[in-house]
Amino acid sequence: MVEPWQDTTLPAHTRATDLLARMTTQEKTAQLSSVWIGADTDGADVAPGQHTYASRSAALDALLPYGLGQLTRPFGTVPVEPTGGAARLADVQRIIRAGNRFALPALAHEECLTGFTAWQATVFPTPLAWGATFDPELITEMAEAIGTSMRTVGIHQGLAPVLDVVRDARWGRTEEAIGEDPYLVATLGTAYVRGLEAAGIVATLKHFAGYSASRAARNHAPASLGPRELADVILPPFEMAIRDGGARSVMPAYNDIDGLPAHAHTALLTQLLREQWEFTGTVVSDYYGVSLLEEAHQIADGEGAAARLALAAGVDVELPAARCFSPADPLPEDLLDRAALRVLIQKCELGLLDPDWEPVTGDVPVDLDPPHMRDLARMVAEESVVLLANDAGALPLSDGLRIAVVGPLADEQAAMLGCYTFPRHVGVHHPDLATGVEVLTLAEALRAEFPGAAFVDEPADADVALAVVGDRSGLFGRGSSGEGCDAEDLQLPYGQAEVLDETMACGTPTVLVVLSGRPYALGRWAARAAAVVQAFFPGQEGGPAVAGVLSGRVEPSGRLPISVPRSPGGQPAPYLAPPLARHGFPSTVDPTPLYPFGHGLSYTAFSWGQPHCDAPEFATDAEASIRLTVRNTGDRPGTEVVQLYLHDPVGTVARPEVRLVGYARVPLDAGASAEVRATFPADLAAYTGADGRRVVEPGALELRVAASSAHVHHTVPLTLTGPIREVGHTRRMRCEVRVK
Repeated sequence: MVEPWQDTTLPAHTRATDLLARMTTQEKTAQLSSVWIGADTDGADVAPGQHTYASRSAALDALLPYGLGQLTRPFGTVPVEPTGGAARLADVQRIIRAGNRFALPALAHEECLTGFTAWQATVFPTPLAWGATFDPELITEMAEAIGTSMRTVGIHQGLAPVLDVVRDARWGRTEEAIGEDPYLVATLGTAYVRGLEAAGIVATLKHFAGYSASRAARNHAPASLGPRELADVILPPFEMAIRDGGARSVMPAYNDIDGLPAHAHTALLTQLLREQWEFTGTVVSDYYGVSLLEEAHQIADGEGAAARLALAAGVDVELPAARCFSPADPLPEDLLDRAALRVLIQKCELGLLDPDWEPVTGDVPVDLDPPHMRDLARMVAEESVVLLANDAGALPLSDGLRIAVVGPLADEQAAMLGCYTFPRHVGVHHPDLATGVEVLTLAEALRAEFPGAAFVDEPADADVALAVVGDRSGLFGRGSSGEGCDAEDLQLPYGQAEVLDETMACGTPTVLVVLSGRPYALGRWAARAAAVVQAFFPGQEGGPAVAGVLSGRVEPSGRLPISVPRSPGGQPAPYLAPPLARHGFPSTVDPTPLYPFGHGLSYTAFSWGQPHCDAPEFATDAEASIRLTVRNTGDRPGTEVVQLYLHDPVGTVARPEVRLVGYARVPLDAGASAEVRATFPADLAAYTGADGRRVVEPGALELRVAASSAHVHHTVPLTLTGPIREVGHTRRMRCEVRVK
């Protein structure tokens, strides 16, 4: 007889409710628990507190009689050959099913921020590079390919994307974020979620919320956030990714907001997320985030108290291992049932409650780095390279030159790879292990790109010097960028400033190439550099992508997702800030960036026609349509990125001078033109007022049609009419921009 919970014709909620009613308290608690098999207590941490907590976590054998909610990182903990790893995961799932009376498997999760974090899997550019593409469609395609590869080996959930809006680039996890603008983060983050979910992988939004707004940009530090900044800057990317992207999981942040840790924040995890946003998925803790309520935040007296705080606030699953959510320590039955039901519904949606469910066996050879994945990695890398300056016309370089390649990162794979790539996350702890995928250094890629060039050792003997500087990613101080690798200022690390000074003193035209996880202050060399190129950890295809831009084989089309500062200490840069945050007489510090948000050059030229608005005066619940023509006036193909910024001349509270509300990539052949059409809804003018309500107000606005936040081609005056209108979760959050 098939029980109701096994009946695949019934709704997931009905099936999960029936199964929940049959479970004991211990079996329910086990569904909120996880096991991290192979977590090392001797080597370097890949999660905060791993040494301390891993040895005090429940083992698989102890949980088997009750079942298991999640398996942590079966591929991303130690090097695992893909086909054998799938077979091993299948064996573990069989053991788990055989151990509990309902034969329930565990949900297996992995990191997938720069591709599947597994040995021999394609390494994609880091999220800050996604931001530089301004290309949601490509990011969706990338994410779907990543998700599909994860499904082929038995993974169900991906711990990505990071939707933290960067507030201070000294933060080590800047490389993991998409940028400093909430609209860009929201649209590209939602694009990634759509792709992952389309592949059948549960996307996990992190870190909810305020993690990137920590004091002094320190990892895990308290966030000094007012309710308006939280509402208008930090939260919209999460809201869009849930509402429009269909994300099925959320991960709370490590930080506290005004003294209340996110893992115990009922207003955030239940009142906002569940009640206002109507989120129905699971909330999974960040690694050891529940334990930190006791040991870091010191708001719980013991593991059981920490579990009860987190569960009451809305945390459903404890990752990466069972410590606080323990079958041996009873939890309040009503809260336990609430969380267990959410977990079982998700397992049902994934097919894990079906009578005929079988694990991926690993019988078929698995290739996690097939040609189409490498092609996608190449496309993202190429679109993400930003040409910051080319005033001397030094680029593109011709073949046959005498080229000096200098700088400590010119011949290092580390310059291509973010901290959540397998080689930098896990592989560094296995020094004898091969990288698993081909990653050319920039020096190697340049030799392939310029076969007729002579590469010389001394700049004085060269026609041009390529000075390659930037970061090595790592974790918890084992790099200059990455989780736990925060910076005191934005001076180039590793003594690279002196390398640049010496190189430029030779008098040889110098092209500055920055391969990094955050922007660095470049004002010291801007006037002396022949050209400047920026790439944010561009992945395994990053070397050829950057070399291709230098040669002109690849047309530069990336745009800055984050401002590049002029000086190391003038932080934070003023994009998305009110007028008082900009340079003015009250302060001797000038925070004006060297290169502003949205900036990027091309090897061709574009003309922008005068925009036309069909109805510049419209109601606070209506929309306006704007169109303009962009033409490539140069002699080679190129891509312009049309950006729309909103300026609100008068508000009831201090408002950002400008903020991004729409954008589109416009690829054009030489001499070709295209019409760009944008639909601007009045809802995008909404902001949170002094009383905490998000409203659209009548009055004058300016829509700035621009090539960057500081390079405005045209201004379109708009007027909103009618009453003040309050908007909520159903408001329109996008300006649809089409290219014809």
